[in-house]
Amino acid sequence: MSTQQHRTKAGFETRAIHAGYEPDAATGAVIPPIYATSTYKQDGVGGLRGGYEYSRSANPTRTALEGNIAALEEGERGFAFASGLAAEDTLVRALCRPGDHVVLPDDAYGGTFRLFDKVERVWGLAHSAAPVSDAEAVAAAIRPGETRLVWVETPTNPLLNIGDIEALAAVAHDAGALLVVDNTFASPYLQQPLTLGADVVVHSTTKYCGGHSDVVGGALVVKDLDLAEQVGFHQNSMGAVAGPFDAWLTLRGLKTLALRMERHCDNAERVVDFLTSHPAVGDVIYPGLETHPGHEVAQRQMRRFGGMVSFRVRGGEAQALAVCERAEIFTLGESLGGVESLIEHPGRMTHASVAGTELEVPADLVRLSVGIETADDLVADLERALG
Repeated sequence: MSTQQHRTKAGFETRAIHAGYEPDAATGAVIPPIYATSTYKQDGVGGLRGGYEYSRSANPTRTALEGNIAALEEGERGFAFASGLAAEDTLVRALCRPGDHVVLPDDAYGGTFRLFDKVERVWGLAHSAAPVSDAEAVAAAIRPGETRLVWVETPTNPLLNIGDIEALAAVAHDAGALLVVDNTFASPYLQQPLTLGADVVVHSTTKYCGGHSDVVGGALVVKDLDLAEQVGFHQNSMGAVAGPFDAWLTLRGLKTLALRMERHCDNAERVVDFLTSHPAVGDVIYPGLETHPGHEVAQRQMRRFGGMVSFRVRGGEAQALAVCERAEIFTLGESLGGVESLIEHPGRMTHASVAGTELEVPADLVRLSVGIETADDLVADLERALG
């Protein structure tokens, strides 16, 4: 079965294992080698063997990863980067010019906000915030003739708000803008934004795609080949590419993404059941709850509701910090999407960069990345931490 057939016909799990790479013609190796090389022998001046000349421009291990994630997102081209923020910065420089404007989520990831507010703003790019759960508010935030990108996360980080991708795509396209969806929290297994009208998908592949907390990376997937040419040119020109070993680790992680995401979701649902009945918890935020304002949209555009859970504790910030510090199986740490469970205080940790801005998160908020451990152990650990 060819890579193209994997992309268009095979199921998700089959594509995850096979897409992007055919067994090596010389050896039959079923897993891509780690091509730890910076340059390649050319067959005469300008005669590139397989299209490779220098590993910033292309590397066979990275090519395999890029083809795989493109197939999983049902896009035309994938691009792998050294980090999620490197992917974001490259996309912005490829598609925007000084004087353009971007609409961001009003609860965006702190690193994304910092990139736009402290780096891209100096370059001449303006931004404003709107709730991704309200397409009309997003439309109102668009500046006619100036807005180039509508940038959304769904679910958002850390408040797990849900944006209706089809509705947001219509809003963006009506204004002559492109819709960019950060799909990190959902992963390609739970949601494929390109099939719902988005133009670009962004991933921090550090998270669920890699899945083992052992590699940092990012990715972009696009469905338009002209757009792909712009992104590819800037990827090569800016050079923040994934190295071959990082690409290999991420590709290895993608092969088990479906299995891991099912367990993440199973465990998250158990944790949510526990938290919703605990007297020390004031509010549980999870798209799988029928009380979540975005539940119906999430049910329509996601396979399941994910492994991320946020909750607010009674007792304010001091109690939230205490819960984070008392947990044992839930490791106190930033990041998410690994096989191990993590707990963090967004206001002091991942989202400290938005303190004092309109994106500031509640001080009593705790964020969980629910791993794939034994669910009973996770619940017992939270019971001790909340006690």
